Amino acid sequence: MFRYRRALLALLLAFPLALAAPGLAHADSPVAMTSGFYVDPHSTPAAWAAANPGDGRATAIRDNIAAKPMARWFGNWSGAIGTATGAFVGAADAVDKLPLLVAYNIPNRDICGGHSGGGAGSADAYKTWIAAFASGIGSRPAVVILEPDALGDTSCMTPAQIAERNALLNNAIDQFNQKAPNTWVYLDAGNPAWLAAATMAQHLADAGVRKAHGFSLNVSNYLTTGENSAYGNAINAKLSSSYGYTKPYAIDTSRNGNGSNGAWCNPAGRKLGTPTQLGGGAEMLLWVKTPGESDGNCGVGAGSVAGQFLPEAAYKMIYGY
Repeated sequence: MFRYRRALLALLLAFPLALAAPGLAHADSPVAMTSGFYVDPHSTPAAWAAANPGDGRATAIRDNIAAKPMARWFGNWSGAIGTATGAFVGAADAVDKLPLLVAYNIPNRDICGGHSGGGAGSADAYKTWIAAFASGIGSRPAVVILEPDALGDTSCMTPAQIAERNALLNNAIDQFNQKAPNTWVYLDAGNPAWLAAATMAQHLADAGVRKAHGFSLNVSNYLTTGENSAYGNAINAKLSSSYGYTKPYAIDTSRNGNGSNGAWCNPAGRKLGTPTQLGGGAEMLLWVKTPGESDGNCGVGAGSVAGQFLPEAAYKMIYGY
């Protein structure tokens, strides 16, 4: 049903050709193949608002968070992964919208931070999982954020673990290129407060970003769009000088409306950022982390687990307090 939208296609063509490595672009743009971003009717804030219509916070959460396009995260909680991604992408395709997905199942996930620890039990298990993830999408249009934390969260890893992770990410990108040719994959690149741009550029190159559409920034963090744009441009400058190519990047703006106070785990006083859109200082601004979902047992989410929806945190994030 691939219906092309001339205005969106013109916008995409305005991006410099240098943004993509030669010979690696997909035949079709998932943005041009769809009529806007998909709003997930089964997101955690949507489900909470529907289940709690009498709660005084429900209308604000429904209208300001649940009604916005945001990503769905997939991991070892998702059951048969090909079935799960296929159902989600199929629902978006049925209404001609572009779905946002996060693949979050790398072995030793969040190995240094620990709040979101877990992932596939072995390298072979992950290879099987990511191949099924991509196969579930198939030829339908999609955007995938590939493995948040994976390249920034290496300070406690051994050289052998890092080499294995790079091999798995390279393979994952290959799987999407082969099995999901109309998917744009953004390999996650952490945020400006994590690693120097030159270091992250090397990590991205080692993990195969040349074969991906681009890289993502600020996932589940709070740094401003301007800070992330400067970081993304610095990464691209290093990719250009050291490897001869640059890449588009996307920024997670879901919780960066007030910027960062230096804390990363459920800090108070944060605010919703610019809703999902094209452009805005990056190729895309995306709500990758669902506003109101906990980062773990910390900050204003004390007593919660990572991914748990906290209506009070979501409500306060709407107003920035």
